[in-house]
Amino acid sequence: MLKWVVVIVMLVLVTGLFRSQLARNLRLGRLPGDLNFSFRGRAYRFPFTSTVLLSLAAWVILRAI
Repeated sequence: MLKWVVVIVMLVLVTGLFRSQLARNLRLGRLPGDLNFSFRGRAYRFPFTSTVLLSLAAWVILRAI
């Protein structure tokens, strides 16, 4: 249980520190499969591909521990 808490805290800290820089480099939210459209002056974003890639990366990291 403690191991999971430590992993989650570390993940939140790392993503908080490098969020904007990492998103620019990895183009998160602008990958093929991420839907961006506007309707009645409001922008809607559905980052399907980015979510799958981040989930896969989290799974690989957690499996390695």
